[in-house]
Amino acid sequence: MTITCSRGGIDADAGRASMQIQELTEANGAIADAGRLARAEGVHRQLRPALPVDYVGKMRRVFAGGGRMCVAVDGDAVLGVAVYRLHENTADGVKMYVDDLVTDEKSRSRGVGKALMDYLQALARKAGCDCYTLDSGTFRQQAHKFYFREGMVITSFCFKKPL
Repeated sequence: MTITCSRGGIDADAGRASMQIQELTEANGAIADAGRLARAEGVHRQLRPALPVDYVGKMRRVFAGGGRMCVAVDGDAVLGVAVYRLHENTADGVKMYVDDLVTDEKSRSRGVGKALMDYLQALARKAGCDCYTLDSGTFRQQAHKFYFREGMVITSFCFKKPL
């Protein structure tokens, strides 16, 4: 797969000559393309069906807290969504954490997820990150196979307690 950086995003040759990865947020967290954010919602809900009805409001709060979003697109069609953030902690140093990574059901196994991961890892390297991390639900076995193929390893368990 070839990924070429350009001002408007990246072009990814993954069997889809016109697929591009585009940022939907500015460096300060502002929404750069409200129309594309609206088109990303359906794909994002495939991973997170419990997102609130006020999707834009929720995403504005996520972006205000440091989250950023990019999408894989083919023309106006959103093929995949990634929400990520850069931060520093005591365990990993400076890292990129991926909140959400989802490929549209109709576009899976066509290189979309790999293009998004390659793009995010390139961003992380450019930002001087020490590692790239994400959590994945225990029931998402197909996603886990993909992450292992991409060189990721399980390093810890994530514990959660509803409050």
